[in-house]
Amino acid sequence: MNVWALALGSIIGWGAFVMPGTTFLPKAGTLGTVIGMLLGACVMIIIALNYGYMIQKYPVAGGEYTFTNNTLGKKHAYVCGWFLGLSYLSIVPLNATALGLVSRKLLGGLLQFGYMYTIAGWDVYAGEVILASAALILFAIFSIKGISVAGWLQTVMVLALVGSVLVLCVAALLSPESSASNLKPAYPEGTSSFAAIVAIVAVAPWAYVGFDSIPQAAEEFNFSPKKANVIMILSILFGAFVYISLNTITASVLPWQEMLDKNYDWPAGEAVEIIMGKFGLLFLGIALICAVLSGIIGFYMAASRLLYSMAKEDALPAWFSVIDPKHKTPKNSILFIMIISLLAPWFGREVLGWIVDMSSIGAAIGYAYTSFATWRTLKANPQDKKPLLKVTSIVGTGLSLVFVVLLVVPGMPSFLSFPARICLVVWIILGAIFYAVDKKRKELR
Repeated sequence: MNVWALALGSIIGWGAFVMPGTTFLPKAGTLGTVIGMLLGACVMIIIALNYGYMIQKYPVAGGEYTFTNNTLGKKHAYVCGWFLGLSYLSIVPLNATALGLVSRKLLGGLLQFGYMYTIAGWDVYAGEVILASAALILFAIFSIKGISVAGWLQTVMVLALVGSVLVLCVAALLSPESSASNLKPAYPEGTSSFAAIVAIVAVAPWAYVGFDSIPQAAEEFNFSPKKANVIMILSILFGAFVYISLNTITASVLPWQEMLDKNYDWPAGEAVEIIMGKFGLLFLGIALICAVLSGIIGFYMAASRLLYSMAKEDALPAWFSVIDPKHKTPKNSILFIMIISLLAPWFGREVLGWIVDMSSIGAAIGYAYTSFATWRTLKANPQDKKPLLKVTSIVGTGLSLVFVVLLVVPGMPSFLSFPARICLVVWIILGAIFYAVDKKRKELR
C-alpha cells in the first residue's frame, strides 16, 4: 500500500489541477483528453511491464540507471542517469513552490507578503519562499527516516487525495449546475480529433512520471519484486482517473469553450465552487495539498536512490552513497536534493517551469533505456520464455523515442519552448563537462 501510494503520489501533482485550463481543454477538448490520457496510460503500462521484468532481475536501488549499467555499460548508464536525474530533481521544487500557488488560490494570497523582485513576470514573495523552504526541509527529514516513516504519511495523503476527487466526482454528477451538454464539442474548433489526441498523448511521459519511483526504491521492499507490476499498473490507472475526472468536472458547469473564454485564473477551482460552493473548495484544497506534498516525498525518494546508485557505481562522488547509520537511507543524497531545491523558490515559477518542460525528455530517455535494456536482457536469458515482453520491450523503446521526437522536433504538438531548449542545451553541456572531469579524476587516482 505504501509503495502504491509512493507511485501515485509522484504521478499526481499540481499539474493535474491546473492542466484542464492550460492544456487539456484548449488543446484537446473533453473527449480528446479522455482518449489521449487513456492511450497515454496504455503506453505507460506497456513500458511499466518492462520495468517489472527488470526489477525482478535487479531488485536493488537505482532503477533505470541500474538496468542500463548492467546491460549497456557505464557510458549509456551515465547518459540515462544524467537526464533522469534532472527530471526527478526538478519536480521536487516544482511541487514545493506550488504551495505558494495554493495559498494564492485558496487563501486569498495570505502569504503574498514581503515582495522582493520579479523574474520572467513572476513576483517573488518572502512569505511563499519561507513556506516552500519549510516544506522542503520537513519532508527531507521524513525521507531520511526511510520508507517506513515516509510511506505511511504518503499513504494517508494519497488516500485523502483520491477520496477528495471521488467526492468531487459524485457532487458533479448530482449537481443541477453541471450538465453533459456542456462537454460539447468533443474537440476544440479548428482542431482535428487526431491532432487533439496526439497533443495529450505527447505529455504522457511527464503526466505519468512517478510510477518509476518504485524501481528506485526496490532495495527497500519487504515483498516480492513480482508484485511491482500490479502496483505500477494500478498507480497509472488511478493517475488516469484523477486527470480525467478533474478535466471533466472543470468542463461540466458551463459550455467548456465559454468557460475558457472567461479567462478564469483557475478554471478547475471555479467549476468546483459553482458545483459545491466554498465547501467544495475545501475538498479541492485537500486534494491539491495532498498531491503537492506527496509529490515532494515521492521524488525525494526517487531522486536520492538514483544519486545513491550512481555513486555506488563511481559515476558520482562517493559522498552521495553515504548511508544514514540509523535509518539506512542515502542521507547525503537527500540533503543534496534539499539544498538544490531550496534555491528554486528564489527564481520564481516561470523559470522553474522552463526546466520542468525540458526535463520531460529525461523521463522519456529513462523509459527508452529501460525498454531497450529489457530486450537485451531477454536476449541474454533465452530461458526466460516471455514472448509478450519481447514485444513490449521493442514497442516501449520505439514509443519512448517518439516522445523525445515530439519534444525536440519543430512543429510537433509538444515542441519545447525557446527558454526550455536553452535549458536543455545547458544541461547537455554541463553533463559533458562533468563526465570529462570525472573521467580525468578516475585516471589520476
